[in-house]
Amino acid sequence: MKENKQRPAEQADKPLDQALQNILEVDHSDIPSSSDEIIPLAIGISPENILPETKTPAPEQPETLNIKPETSPMEVHHHTHPGNHKKKWTDYFWEFLMLFLAVFCGFLAEYQLEHKIEKDKEVQFIHSLATDLQDDVNAIDAMINFENVALRQLDTLMYFLNDPTLAKQNGDQLYYVARLGPRSQPFANNSRTFDQLKNSGGFRLIRNGNASNSIMAYYNQFSPVRLLEDNYNHEFDNYKRVAAKIFDPGILRKNENDAGEIMRSNDNPMLITYDGNLLKELGFHTLQMNGSRRSKIVMLKNLKTTAVNLRFALQKQYYLE
Repeated sequence: MKENKQRPAEQADKPLDQALQNILEVDHSDIPSSSDEIIPLAIGISPENILPETKTPAPEQPETLNIKPETSPMEVHHHTHPGNHKKKWTDYFWEFLMLFLAVFCGFLAEYQLEHKIEKDKEVQFIHSLATDLQDDVNAIDAMINFENVALRQLDTLMYFLNDPTLAKQNGDQLYYVARLGPRSQPFANNSRTFDQLKNSGGFRLIRNGNASNSIMAYYNQFSPVRLLEDNYNHEFDNYKRVAAKIFDPGILRKNENDAGEIMRSNDNPMLITYDGNLLKELGFHTLQMNGSRRSKIVMLKNLKTTAVNLRFALQKQYYLE
């Protein structure tokens, strides 16, 4: 009975032993040596059920291009050393000549440029001066007209002062011309360009000697005019000193309007005095002022003639329009 009981147990263990024996007898030559590639084989799992090995492809490395730059062969310049080559005197001569010509041409170019700049400035000054001369001509014409009107008024004043009877009969006219006739105004010329030339030394730019001398001669004629105007102012002061004893200041003020203009009265106002000596003394000062005005008119006419001729000459010499 015991033998019969042990047999079933032994028979039951035989399949297990047989399986272990089969495992041990498996050929391990095909198993890879790397530990990462070993596939565990489970008991009871057949090799057909094992999935084939999948290998992950390695990332591709970028190809590096090793391009070598092509270098052209360098040119070698052979320098001559003083010890190897001795210069001839002609070499020194040509080097000096080229250097001299370079410096000389630069000097000529600079001189020509400076000459052109000065020429342009000269033309600009002459053009501006011609404009000033035209302004002077217009101012002289206006001044001559003013002096002629005042001259006629002074003549009328002397006529009435010479006779006390006429003075009593023409009080309106006498007060009017006695107030306006002696008035004067200085002549103002346009010397803008001339002053600029004189103060800045610009007369050296005017290379035409005749033009430069004519310009100086024209502006020198203004000095006598200024002296004559100063002399007239002294004569006017003497006139006012005597006129204050003859003319009534209240009537003189009455003849002025709100704008300061002198108006002619129509009521034949009386003088403070009709003393013949005072009237003649006032007439004498009026005569002096009259003579100064006549002299000034002659000077102004000469100035106008000079200005017109000078302007014409400058336009002709410098081709101005």
